[in-house]
Amino acid sequence: MHAFDYQAPTTVAEAIQLLAKHNGTARPLAGGTDLIDQMRVGRFAPEVVIDVKKLKELNVLSVDADGLHVGAAVPCYRIYSDETVNSQYTALADSCHIIGGIQIQSRASIGGNLCNSGPAADSTPSMIALGGVCVITGPDGTREVPVESFCTGPGKNVLKPGELLVEVRFPTRPANSGSHYRRMIPRNEMDIAVVGVGASVVLDASGQKFASARIALGAVAPTPLFAQAASALLAGQPVNDETLDKAATAAREIASPITDMRGTREYRIHVTGVLVKRVLQAAVARARGEDIGYCRGH
Repeated sequence: MHAFDYQAPTTVAEAIQLLAKHNGTARPLAGGTDLIDQMRVGRFAPEVVIDVKKLKELNVLSVDADGLHVGAAVPCYRIYSDETVNSQYTALADSCHIIGGIQIQSRASIGGNLCNSGPAADSTPSMIALGGVCVITGPDGTREVPVESFCTGPGKNVLKPGELLVEVRFPTRPANSGSHYRRMIPRNEMDIAVVGVGASVVLDASGQKFASARIALGAVAPTPLFAQAASALLAGQPVNDETLDKAATAAREIASPITDMRGTREYRIHVTGVLVKRVLQAAVARARGEDIGYCRGH
């Protein structure tokens, strides 16, 4: 690994000043589970690594009138151990349980996962499905970007030089809502999704019709996708196989995956439809208060 300077600012303002000062030659380090590996193989060679893991604003995990706040450096184990996340933002807990093993989960964060901007990231579809909003701070102040608009390409995102992702905020969950994330991997030894699907649903008071839904796809395009048309198809429709099949078909239509060692384009498109239906069924069951019998992390 190349030589680099290390800085550990104690405030967000100081971190922003360091990022701006080094103008693209510095990289923030939260968990470091991606960055250290990328530096080791020469993908990135920052002159300065800025450790933001201990900044208090990046370690917030709280609920208020605006919803759930998850700091960009909060490790996965804290997220899936949180009572509110487990009861109301279940898709997020699903994702955090399968990002590496327990050692990785003790360091890795959904903020780092998002900033790494991999198309197959496990937490991004869940964040999109749950309506997450990125809170970004930089030299010009603070701005907000929906999670579905954050990634712009493989390994690329909307962050400008000097900007830092501080937190991801999720709106308060309505009554009769449920969410789920699931991925397909080719074998247990390859911990990266062939297809990943996150979905959040809100049912009417009877539990028999969709009030609204959000479906997100991972690993089937250069960036994680918000399947807006497929989501809109569900509103006002009965919860049955015909409705779910229509949503699955609409989701397949926006998938544009590549063929690689993990699967062919055609296979991934097929799996997209299968997973969308299964994930929606699980989200509906959770919205009804039913046990879906899903063992997270497996």
